[in-house]
Amino acid sequence: MCKTKKATDASEPRPVLSRSQRTRPRHSPGAQSSSLSHSAIPSSSNPTSDLYTSSLSYTKATSSGTGTSISSRTSLSSLRESLPENPHIYPISEIRAATNNFLAKRYSSSSSASTAACWRCNLRGRDTVVFQRKFRHKIQTSQLKERLSVICRSHHMSIIKLLGASVSGDHIYLVYEFVEGSNLVDCLRNPRNPSFTVLSNWMSRMQIATDLAHGIDYVHNKTGLNLSIVHNHIKSSSIIVTEPSFNAKICHFGTAQLCGETEEEVAVETDTSKRETEIEEITEEANATSLRKLKRSDSGDRQFEGVRGYMSPEFRSSGVATQKSDVFSFGVVVLELFSGEEALKYRFDKKTGNFVRTSLMDTAEAATAEGGDGLRRWIDRRLNDSFPVDVAQKLIRLALDCVHVDPDKRPDMGRVAGKISKLYLESKKWSDNVNIPTGISVSLAPR
Repeated sequence: MCKTKKATDASEPRPVLSRSQRTRPRHSPGAQSSSLSHSAIPSSSNPTSDLYTSSLSYTKATSSGTGTSISSRTSLSSLRESLPENPHIYPISEIRAATNNFLAKRYSSSSSASTAACWRCNLRGRDTVVFQRKFRHKIQTSQLKERLSVICRSHHMSIIKLLGASVSGDHIYLVYEFVEGSNLVDCLRNPRNPSFTVLSNWMSRMQIATDLAHGIDYVHNKTGLNLSIVHNHIKSSSIIVTEPSFNAKICHFGTAQLCGETEEEVAVETDTSKRETEIEEITEEANATSLRKLKRSDSGDRQFEGVRGYMSPEFRSSGVATQKSDVFSFGVVVLELFSGEEALKYRFDKKTGNFVRTSLMDTAEAATAEGGDGLRRWIDRRLNDSFPVDVAQKLIRLALDCVHVDPDKRPDMGRVAGKISKLYLESKKWSDNVNIPTGISVSLAPR
């Protein structure tokens, strides 16, 4: 594009000088007079002169502050890397090529208890993890793009980034950023060495609980989107613990919305179609009415993904995920985090010869009823009985409120995050008081 005289003037503003200023000889910098300072210094009422002065000051600052500009560019580049990218709709051929036609070794560190297959691979120069999930309610490509653009705007330090997705048949392939770390299950219960845990002190577990609470609170209340987001996959195997500060990151963000797991109308349509099928069978074969109805009712049960011990009662009955069901799952994870035990266990009773189910919620409630001594026995023994008892009591009561049977009586995640932050500060104060002071030398030599 050719540059006109007008464009040149607009891009390079020059001060407007009067006739007397143009003809007046130039003075040395040391000579100062009141008339010169009055005429040469641009007035604030002249926008052209202001622009000229600001451009001169910008030139001086740029020429003298090269190091500052380099550091600014570095900080901007790091900020750009932390911001969420535009979502990618990957072609299925690209996913197949990255996973060797899905024959590559499956990656199980972040989803050991999940039924979803996953692969760690490189996509477009980034280290990623691809999860294969089946649609519960299939959505169109345009709707998928819309939901992806909405969900990928979210960004939180406790949530693993969703980079994009790909669709093939009844399956959707969700691409997440790979995060180096270990899932919470392996951190709490190492099968090779059950007596060892990397989370050997109280503050490391409080850090994880605080990160989880704020991450889920962000998902529920602070995304700034016109969309009620539900996670629906909160469990200890979906939480990645990173070193060295033991921060927690939540996997599978956006899965419920992209797979159609939060669509209540789907459940209603399933109930209606199941009732219509039962009526048709009754009219066709009246002799086997009860048998046919029973078989059809059993085979028509809705299939949904969930892990025993983390599913709320209303989710087990309806299969519809809500924010209150996320609160329930969070409460179970907190109980698991501070006890070190599984959410649901079965032990063999020698007297009756049957397996007895033991729920973590029942044992926690019994421990809080006994008081401090019961709570000390319930808390993970690998903490060596080194924790603030009053903080532990408040924390376990809060977790029990989250796993209440009635969803309306469960607290909101915003309230939960606020309480856990307060308990974290109390724990930090306790930790600073009990820590052995450093910088003290002890001599055992004779005087």
